[in-house]
Amino acid sequence: MTELIVPRRFCGPPDSGNGGWTAGALAALDDADAPDDHCDSWPAIEVSLRQPPPLDTPLEVTTEDGVTTASYDGAPVATAHRAPRALAEVDPVDAAAAAAATSSYPGHTFHPFPTCFACGTAREEGDGLRIFPGAVGERAAGHRIAAPWTPHPSLHEDWHTYADEHPRASVAATWAALDCIGGWAGDLTERLMVLGRMTARIDALPVVGEPHVVVGEGRGQDGRKTFTASTLYDADGRVVATAEHTWIAVDPAMFGGRTPTARD
Repeated sequence: MTELIVPRRFCGPPDSGNGGWTAGALAALDDADAPDDHCDSWPAIEVSLRQPPPLDTPLEVTTEDGVTTASYDGAPVATAHRAPRALAEVDPVDAAAAAAATSSYPGHTFHPFPTCFACGTAREEGDGLRIFPGAVGERAAGHRIAAPWTPHPSLHEDWHTYADEHPRASVAATWAALDCIGGWAGDLTERLMVLGRMTARIDALPVVGEPHVVVGEGRGQDGRKTFTASTLYDADGRVVATAEHTWIAVDPAMFGGRTPTARD
């Protein structure tokens, strides 16, 4: 039996897994490798989160009819399947503009989950990703936000064979880097949301120690749902990975979060 465990390091809300990391860890179980037998790229995978992923808890993983399911106590936590549709990338932002944007990161003023692995301000360097995106240009419909990110050596994975010898961050860490920036590109400053669905395509895993830029974009809202996208670029402006998200507005009490009206 295959199991998936979300270690406490990779939390989003204090008592449940970061949605992007959990989704990426499940997506990484897809057995697709690149045609020349190295794993530099993965197909687009769509992951739906059915309930908050428990931490440090074995989740049973099964696959049936092309759908991989991680379950706890008989109930699905997340499901994954290959996505045939193309993903629309977010336009790039140069490294200098992304670095300048971090000063306007809303999470510096108010953060519903300050211990979040991806975007939490309470995480130390080398422990969390510390991706702090801020607005690029005027905030408007379809506006972009951006942040720099350099993958830490602790994110290195070595269970795939690559076309070169560069150490690379894991699939799960790459999905996490694409995750929360979507929430901040949406309306996370106005209402608490959690990741409901994420579809991501990895073109090349990010190289550890090399600077990258992650860019997010809002793509509309429908009731409790908010739609966003994000793209990760390397230092040469090449697309590393891209994602699209569906966020669900929730009651803060369900996730131990704070409401956006409770300013620090």
